[in-house]
Amino acid sequence: MTKFKHIVSIILIFCSFISIAANSSQDKKVPNEINVGLATGDAKVLSTYFNQNVELVVLDNDNVYSKAQAQQIVTNFFSKFPPIEKNAFSIIHDSGKENAQYVIGRLKTEKGDFRVYLLLKQNDGKQYIHVLRIEQQ
Repeated sequence: MTKFKHIVSIILIFCSFISIAANSSQDKKVPNEINVGLATGDAKVLSTYFNQNVELVVLDNDNVYSKAQAQQIVTNFFSKFPPIEKNAFSIIHDSGKENAQYVIGRLKTEKGDFRVYLLLKQNDGKQYIHVLRIEQQ
């Protein structure tokens, strides 16, 4: 009987680890509005997740900008390079730890594909974009 209890204990511990891993990966999920903003070329939606200052690299713009300036630069980008379809943005890789996450994705536009890098940091329960890079592939 003790062998059976030992096996049950091991199974319970294993299930606990799986549950913890599943919950922590859900915490790291990129907010859907960020995906939608990139996929539809909606800089206004995207900017609701911008930190007060954003490190932005978009074509010739490479600097730290205020939230309003960053929104204008991204708006200009999307006016020149509109996404080709509703699901034009796809995540290739994402990872992170506790309060920080990075995302690498692909954005398909009418004038070519772009690689998108995001650094998100959590503050007061909400994720904010601290770094956004949009580079031609």
